[in-house]
Amino acid sequence: MTEFNFNNKTFSLIENSENGQVNSETLFKYKQQGNLITADYSGGSVIYGKIVGKLNKDKIEMLYQCLTSDEELRAGKAIATISLTKEHKIKLKLHWEWLNDKNEKGTSEYIEN
Repeated sequence: MTEFNFNNKTFSLIENSENGQVNSETLFKYKQQGNLITADYSGGSVIYGKIVGKLNKDKIEMLYQCLTSDEELRAGKAIATISLTKEHKIKLKLHWEWLNDKNEKGTSEYIEN
């Protein structure tokens, strides 16, 4: 099994569900210490966001929160499945859910820059 290294890696969006918050202008800057994964993100409709997650083999269990350009606070949870492209770039496929009244769900994909 490949050990994944997220430290000092930047990711951008490939594709997102319509009810997602991020877009192609949003950049995610990851850090890693052991199985602790964190990321700061901003750009597009996100003023600032933060991810904290736990790496377990080829998955990351994560919680995220952000302040949007509409000044709305949003939070959610996700399970990210990790894979590698032919170019050995890390790719993440997230199955996520907003933690609000509607608990909307969706999927999104991200690629290492």
